[in-house]
Parts: sequence; C-alpha cells; structure tokens
Amino acid sequence: MSKVSAINENEQISVKKKSQFADVWKRLCRNKTALLGLVIVILLVLIGILSPIIFDYETQVIKTDYSNTLQPPSAAHPFGTDELGRDILIRTLYATSTSLSIGVVTVIAALAVGLVLGSAAGYFGGKTDMIIMRIMDIFLAIPGTLLAICIMASLGGSITNLVIAMAVSSTPKFARVVRGAVMTVRDSEYVEAARAIGAKDTTIIFHDVLPNSLAPIIVQTTLEVATVILSIAGLSFIGLGIPAPRPEWGAMLSASRSYIRDYSYMCMFPGLAIMITILSLNLLGDGLRDALDPRLR
Repeated sequence: MSKVSAINENEQISVKKKSQFADVWKRLCRNKTALLGLVIVILLVLIGILSPIIFDYETQVIKTDYSNTLQPPSAAHPFGTDELGRDILIRTLYATSTSLSIGVVTVIAALAVGLVLGSAAGYFGGKTDMIIMRIMDIFLAIPGTLLAICIMASLGGSITNLVIAMAVSSTPKFARVVRGAVMTVRDSEYVEAARAIGAKDTTIIFHDVLPNSLAPIIVQTTLEVATVILSIAGLSFIGLGIPAPRPEWGAMLSASRSYIRDYSYMCMFPGLAIMITILSLNLLGDGLRDALDPRLR
C-alpha cells in the first residue's frame, strides 16, 4: 500500500505542476503584448541559429567588395551596402547570432554565480548574508557599464573577456533577486519538514527552496538578457566590445556614424535590430512577471 500511495502522490505532484504551467501559459497568452514579444524572440532565436548556417562567414559576411561600396537599398541589397561593400542585411542578420549568443551565455554565467551567492545569503542569513550582500553592494555601487569598461580595458578586447565583464556586472542583480525570493520561502512548512527529517542544507536549497522561488528569477533572467545585449552594443560602439570584423549591431552603428548624413540607412537597420530585440525581451519579461505573479491569478 505504501508503494501505491507513493505512486499516487508523485502522480498528483506531476499533475499539479502541469496544471500550474498550463495556468501560467494561459495567462501569458491573454497578454497580447507579451505574446507578441514571445513571437519576436522566437523569430530572433531562429535567425540567430540559421544565419551562421545560411551565410558563409568568410565570403558573405566579412569579405570586402570595393566596387560595391555605399549602395542604397535595392533588390540586390535590401538594406544597402556599407563603406566596404558588405551587405548590411546579411551582417545585421548574422549579428543576431552574435548578440543573442553572448547575451545568453553571459546571463547564464551571472545567474549561476548569483544563484549560489543569493541562495546562501537568503537561506543562512546572519553574517553570511551580511558579508555576501555587502560585497554585492560594492559592485552595485559602480555603474554596470563603467565596471564592464574597466574590466575590458584591463583584460583586452575579446569575446571571452566581454562575457566575463558583463557577467561580473550582472551577478549582483541576480544575487539580490535570488536572496529576496529565498527569504520569502525559507521559513515555509515544507522547508521545516525537510529540516525535521534531517535533510542537508544544500539539498533543501536546491530541492525545496529554489524550485519554489523561480518566478522572480525567470523574469529577471529575461530582462537581464535585454540589458546585456544593450550593454554589449554600447561597448562595441566605443570600441571595447566585439572585435572587428565580426558583425555586431553596436559596432555597425559605430562604423556608420561618419556616414549618417548621406547614408542614413547604414545606421537605421542595426539600430532597428537593437530596438526590436530589446523591446521584445522587455515585453516578454513584463508578461512573464504578470503571469507568474500569484496576486494576479
């Protein structure tokens, strides 16, 4: 009978999780702007995945063609060409892969460190909380872009160093969000029950506490991807981001600013790509926040 009851309990938990997911999905679908953001994000992800497959990096993305420089938008080049004769449409699409991949990797790295620090601070409290959060406050006192500039200036320009710089500046935000979420559930009955049966603290944190604190973490992750992509574009604009000749929206804006008066299309399309990406991620993040908020059910 005990095995049967355990199986029934597991089935009930599975059904409950599915119903919660379906409930969140239903509320998200009712939010038309969030659904629009989700559709655009999916399209951007598909573009980012397919662009390196469709376009050859050496011959179509970075190869110069001085006989075809500064061509306005046309059937052959829908977005026109840049000062080196490269197709702006191809470079803009290829840059989607660059910005999204670096943004996602950076946020995953920052989230991993922020989860450990924030959960330890929120769960244990006391001196552990004070030490961790005061260190995070020191990093938060420095503007994220300025901190990234300092790190990039000291380490040098490369994609790896850019990920490190952006991850360091994003980690304190995740640590604070995770800490707050953990503190709201650490004294719950199921946590006390886990302690009563002798479960280890690490088991309780990763098995009981964090799974019930995911709502604000998911929202912060979505919004932070947008922030990181915008910061990457800003760093590339001032020459501290993605090294040339790899296309990146901020670097494309920086290269085309000298031609903005007579060839405005060179700035317009990378700028629109940044705007659409940030807008869609913010719409999705706001929609997830509303869908995951129990007070709005």
